[in-house]
Amino acid sequence: MPDLDPIIHQPVRLQIMAALTALPPDAQLEFTTLRKMLELTDGNLSVHLRKLEDAGYVKIEKAFVGRKPRTFIAATPAGRAAFEAHVQALKAILERK
Repeated sequence: MPDLDPIIHQPVRLQIMAALTALPPDAQLEFTTLRKMLELTDGNLSVHLRKLEDAGYVKIEKAFVGRKPRTFIAATPAGRAAFEAHVQALKAILERK
């Protein structure tokens, strides 16, 4: 059986990585946009992002836009590669009959 990535395989983290890897490599999503897109609470999203960040799969940048603090998230090259490998492992499982 192909190896599934246990970090990415968790459903919320799978959705996060799918959303981020759908973007161009140099693009980011704002925390609030991602939270609304996935219908998560701040705390739930934060916990999953921390796990992905610790694995090196996402990069989190905090900045001020005007006077408001904003958090931006992007998939790293390692995260994109891990997500693609995970997708390929899922496809291999589905192709077995």
